[in-house]
Amino acid sequence: MGIYLDSNASSPIDERVLAVMVDTYLNSYGNADSRTHNHGEQARITVEYARKQVASLLGINSSEVFFTSGSTESNNIAIQGLEEYALETNKKHIITSAVEHKSVLETVKMMKKKGFEIELVKPDLSGQVNMQEILDKVRDDTLLVSIMHVNNETGIIQPVAELGSELEKRNVLFHVDATQSCGKLVDEIRNLKYNMLSFSAHKLKGPKGVGVLVLKKKRYKLPPVKNIMYGGQQEHGIRPGTIPVALVAGCGKACEIAEIEYKENSHKLRKLKSTLEELLNDSGLDYHYNGDQNYCVDSSANICFKGVMSEALMLSCKQYCSVSNGSACTSKSYSPSYVLEAMGIPIEDIESSVRISWGPETDEIEFRENLGKMIAIAKSLAV
Repeated sequence: MGIYLDSNASSPIDERVLAVMVDTYLNSYGNADSRTHNHGEQARITVEYARKQVASLLGINSSEVFFTSGSTESNNIAIQGLEEYALETNKKHIITSAVEHKSVLETVKMMKKKGFEIELVKPDLSGQVNMQEILDKVRDDTLLVSIMHVNNETGIIQPVAELGSELEKRNVLFHVDATQSCGKLVDEIRNLKYNMLSFSAHKLKGPKGVGVLVLKKKRYKLPPVKNIMYGGQQEHGIRPGTIPVALVAGCGKACEIAEIEYKENSHKLRKLKSTLEELLNDSGLDYHYNGDQNYCVDSSANICFKGVMSEALMLSCKQYCSVSNGSACTSKSYSPSYVLEAMGIPIEDIESSVRISWGPETDEIEFRENLGKMIAIAKSLAV
């Protein structure tokens, strides 16, 4: 199958996480909201322990952690859940970027149909949005600014730290999609100012099907987010439905491991990116990165191989490398990347671009060997 280099889509699960989940499936099979017997209490204890593990990684209080099915649901709740507050305060202006994940873009598109005014800010060729451009758009009736921490296609870090501080002064709600940064940019997230934050466990070596919405308290009060589904009072009514105890336990364990190992992992990721840069520099290929690498995480790269169709490259080297040319949420459409389009990259370069993303578990020798084969194939396909 070759080497897996699509970690931005989903990371391989850590065996220690899987072990916790198996133990939970076998031994904590009660419903965490069944309060009349010990099996329910045991499941509840498991969930609350995981909540503390998440909170510890993020540097927040465990009462601010709400479990969901993943970032897509968390993003939907963070945005749609403000509708009642927006109507009460007559604040119906939302600012976001043109390079957000579809779970944000499609949600604000739906909000527009409900009478909200949506403004999209485009990045420049660096891949970063301009903080001042966002701030210049803030009005008295601005309800929310929603900006991702790290872009899932380019790996470019957005200026959410500076933006959060400025929005706090203006009393504007701020949502951060931290799907690609949680467990990696740990210190940065701990120092962010935000009201809502989203992430999925499967992006940091946890299980698919579980994620978190953080609702940060201000003067002991949660943001004015309401549930968007109905059916129960689980997660304090924010997210009804039976809590998947084993998935939540896996999410907690993944966060615990990330907190312990993120500094060591950062060194591994940087070393792998240096290997990639070395291979590219020695290749003789006409290539360039999409996005300014001074703002890029060390676990990802979006690369244009001039004159090489990305579809042909991916098909030709799939026995060596599993890479992609866009978000997993849109890859089936085979349409040009909307992220790269928003950055102003020419269509011919977009069609020659691939995303390579890796994790701390990636073997350096295998990485070098298989990427070398991919680069050789790219050279043979160059026109």
